[in-house]
Amino acid sequence: MADPRAVTGAKTDARQHHDPQIRGFASDNYAGAHPEVLAALALANGGHQIAYGEDDYTEHLQRVFRSHFGQRAEAFPVFNGTGANVVALQAVTDRWGAVIAAETAHINVDECGAPERVGGLKLLTVPTEDGKLTPELIDRQAWGWDDEHRAMPQVVSITQSTELGTVYTPDEIRAICEHAHERGMVVHLDGSRIANAAATLDVPMRAFTNAVGVDILSYGGTKNGAVFGEAVVVLNPDRVRAMKHLRKLSMQLASKMRFVSVQLEALLAKDLWLRNARHANTMAQRLAAGVRQIDGVEILYPVQSNAVFARLPHDVSERLQKRYRFYFWDEQAGDVRWMCAFDTTEEDVDGFLAALREEIAR
Repeated sequence: MADPRAVTGAKTDARQHHDPQIRGFASDNYAGAHPEVLAALALANGGHQIAYGEDDYTEHLQRVFRSHFGQRAEAFPVFNGTGANVVALQAVTDRWGAVIAAETAHINVDECGAPERVGGLKLLTVPTEDGKLTPELIDRQAWGWDDEHRAMPQVVSITQSTELGTVYTPDEIRAICEHAHERGMVVHLDGSRIANAAATLDVPMRAFTNAVGVDILSYGGTKNGAVFGEAVVVLNPDRVRAMKHLRKLSMQLASKMRFVSVQLEALLAKDLWLRNARHANTMAQRLAAGVRQIDGVEILYPVQSNAVFARLPHDVSERLQKRYRFYFWDEQAGDVRWMCAFDTTEEDVDGFLAALREEIAR
């Protein structure tokens, strides 16, 4: 029988339908999988393993996550980020509960209403200048616990790094956690780009999660080199309930879970997660430095992770989109978002900057 661990050389009837040399700046989700992750998938293949999370890989993954988030941490692998957020928020809210979040939060603007329609909870949003909540901003919605006419604020959800590419410091998250806990609320952290934040801060992930009071988080793997798969990580079991049942109820329980778990192990067991994030962040800094030299383009927010938000003439963006894929963030204002990934190269950045200069000059 052929070696099931072989990654290359295997015969297949599948065809390559894209040019693997083409990379854009639309999203880190556009990137493929890191070769070390693909090798891990092949390693986990072959033979039979118990389904639905009772496999050896998922068991070992618990030790890996505890090495990053403390001995009380328990990881529940899921399929995707929206599923991770919905399951996590369900686990810390009652049927009448509400979640306070930034107006720009992914759970509010990019999940098709899933937290409210599937999770059955109410989002209470707050406008922010930089995507970051503060205790003062939280208090705009943290009231009315005894008012039966209002959804009860039970959770504060923050994103690290934020949807605007900014990063909370550990002290900022500590202040949020203390403020929320004093008011009887739980703190959830959406960590779809948690690795990029840790790389920017140059601290372990625990420094701004369990060490400062975060109760539950959604851990992102897909944007950092995985094929698919995220995890809900319970940091404070005293505040969380029925995770196993909620994961199944929310259609996030993978039967062949070993293939999710082994990808997360490949990222987290050593330093692949950090290498990938540091590289993506470095490419964003290179891009931002080049953009600052171009008249007619304004960078909108501090570049603290792997995202660059800019404002430029609408017609320039439309022409540039024919050469490189990226998205408008606010089309009416002319705001765009450029994302770098673990596989973005210096040549990619420099080519994009050259194209931007050409289109501006036109």
